[in-house]
Amino acid sequence: MKRVLGIILGGGAGTRLYPLTKVRAKPAVPLAGKHRLIDIPISNCINSDVLKIYVLTQFNSASLNQHISRSYAFSGFQQGFVEVLAAQQTPENKQWFQGTADAVRQYLWLFRDLDVDDYLVLSGDHLYRMDFRQFVQHHHETNADITLSVLPIDEKRASSFGLMKINSQGRIVDFSEKPTGEALRHMQVDTTTLGLSPEEAKIKPYIASMGIYVFKRNVLMELLNRRPEYTDFGKEIIPRSAHLFNLQAYLFNDYWEDIGTIDSFFNANLALVKQPNPPFSFYDRDAPIYTRARYLPPTKQLACQVTQSMISEGCVLKDCEIHNSVIGIRTRIDSGCTVRNSLVMGADYYQSDFERSSDCDLNAVPLGIGSHSDIQNAIIDKNARIGCQVKILNKDRVEEADCEKQGFCIREGIVTVLKDATLPNGTVI
Repeated sequence: MKRVLGIILGGGAGTRLYPLTKVRAKPAVPLAGKHRLIDIPISNCINSDVLKIYVLTQFNSASLNQHISRSYAFSGFQQGFVEVLAAQQTPENKQWFQGTADAVRQYLWLFRDLDVDDYLVLSGDHLYRMDFRQFVQHHHETNADITLSVLPIDEKRASSFGLMKINSQGRIVDFSEKPTGEALRHMQVDTTTLGLSPEEAKIKPYIASMGIYVFKRNVLMELLNRRPEYTDFGKEIIPRSAHLFNLQAYLFNDYWEDIGTIDSFFNANLALVKQPNPPFSFYDRDAPIYTRARYLPPTKQLACQVTQSMISEGCVLKDCEIHNSVIGIRTRIDSGCTVRNSLVMGADYYQSDFERSSDCDLNAVPLGIGSHSDIQNAIIDKNARIGCQVKILNKDRVEEADCEKQGFCIREGIVTVLKDATLPNGTVI
């Protein structure tokens, strides 16, 4: 694995995750109370001994760069690094990244100089745990030019993905982007070829691309140089390579979630608190998920009722109720509050007198959630200031609303309080 370079694609502007991407790159969006989305692919790489990693991004990259530089500093005795490569204008190329393939193409001059045999191309907004050593081994054993990690799926979900067909040797021979009707049924394959049992293959007769690839060095160079007008891997480069190169499918039959929308992001976070078997767990001794070490004090709970929730470190919770929620670092929740089915991201810093008693008569609303507030089915972004007796309930079940001047948005029925926003005492949403 020392001869494998990891390339993580930071994605575009992240419009479907807005407003969480208003001031940060999509891979920098907080996850599970104390992590960020980018920690998932980087940790998968480190756990798989892929220690040369570049992260390509172009939108709001400051916080992402800061997080990576503070989290992933390898010892001088290790031949490894994690670095952000932001889009830049040069005399030869004055355009931003035009797509996933174009992002890699613009930095080919850098990748070409590294002494590696394979390029592992990943997305920065997926939630999964994968051993890339097995992935690369399959790539070598099949003598593939390109190997795609694929997910077996049922007919209900199939039309939401790019699907592919394989032959009896597992070679990819056809592609179809989000097919429906007869075109969808045409994409059925015998997934026992990839290792599924006959019973499971009957339930999941389709295979979808996960947007995870391994390229032979010379193949990637040739593809990107030959057709400079092709800017996207999934839509152009990969489908048009099936008849020219040996494309192989690698089965990943485990939990994988594309964190591309507010709804998927919200549900993926709340799924972490499910018991006894959440679909994804951060409690894996052999494959931990790394992040920045912050050296925060333990969380203090004063007469609280907490059920089926994750509480991050450095919080102060006072006489409140928290149910089926994820509470981020440095969160302060005052007495009489109820937080239910919600994601509270916490804060980047401590305000002075963080452990003070609640005072609803203050002119300035302090960081955290003020007393006697009720929050349900919501996302509270970092450094938000929620006043006393605030109600975030969306009782009218509004699906979409832009209220940025008031400090919140509603996307897919989920109320999201913006980063650094203030909701005055008595606000009702």
